[in-house]
Amino acid sequence: MDAIKNTIGENFGGPAQGLSTHQFKLSEVPDLAGKVAVVTGGSEGIGYGSIHTLLEHHIAKVYVLSISAEVAEGAKGAIAKDLGDEAVGKTQWFQCDLADWTHVKEVAEEIKRDTDRIDILINNAGRGIMTYELTDYGVDRHMAVNHMGHVVLTSHLLPLMKETAKKGATVRIVNLASNAHQGAPSGTRFASLEELNQDLGPNPQYGRSKLAAILYARYFQRRVTEAGHPRLVMNAVHPGLVSTKQSTHDIHEPFPLLGYGVSTILEPFKKSQFEGCVSSMFAATVADKGGQYICPPAVPEAGSELAQDGALADRLMELTRKTVMEKTKSALDVSH
Repeated sequence: MDAIKNTIGENFGGPAQGLSTHQFKLSEVPDLAGKVAVVTGGSEGIGYGSIHTLLEHHIAKVYVLSISAEVAEGAKGAIAKDLGDEAVGKTQWFQCDLADWTHVKEVAEEIKRDTDRIDILINNAGRGIMTYELTDYGVDRHMAVNHMGHVVLTSHLLPLMKETAKKGATVRIVNLASNAHQGAPSGTRFASLEELNQDLGPNPQYGRSKLAAILYARYFQRRVTEAGHPRLVMNAVHPGLVSTKQSTHDIHEPFPLLGYGVSTILEPFKKSQFEGCVSSMFAATVADKGGQYICPPAVPEAGSELAQDGALADRLMELTRKTVMEKTKSALDVSH
């Protein structure tokens, strides 16, 4: 019975969320005074809900990576209206496409020059359920953006996050996953770039990238947290079915007609951007144990069989390191 309640509570908005066995509300986010956060995709959807919540709870600074300057300006206007100009003054925005790994590194280095601490990193930005496409590097765009771009960002911010943790703070990293990870092909091996670049179809392509988000968190737990950095934790989260650009607009790109089922028929059951960021906020501000797959509001789940495969996580991260290094001609240490 609990499994049924959790499935409903994890995925749908409104009163349904109260059915979950592990509860958490945005009002329970602790005071964040003096802390610094980095959020990708913070201009809209779940990312906007996240930065709005962080600012409401007195965070000192939020660095936001956004692919669209226009959308970022709209987000700043909304924050000013809701929280005032002082809150907007606590944000710094970078136009950044996570598929451009060289620029991601440059943004990370700029952030490190601007601050002496990072307490929270939310790897939120992502390509939704869309058709197959290669980036300029010649890599599947879903994996390049949803996983590899965030690994590049995390790896370059990691030295500063380690220093922050040494000062006694718990530093938390959040990867946006999804229960759609269960749709990753059963034969996923992460053995080569050729495997990554197969056209699997919109749902498997997306699901595989979300599987990677969970595997990265579990790899990080073994290779970083348990290897001498107990105050540095990474978790993956499922947000639920949320009303965002991905579910109202982008879904029509792969499914021009069937997409209306998601964009229109399911709309009354979807979560708002604030309901959708609850699991992210729990993982970003409260969770002390890493390597988890957390579903809304704060339910730890095992995930699929593939999501529990440590050897698969190792191969994923080795392929990530090799691919980024070869495509950018620069070294990337993804182990620590």
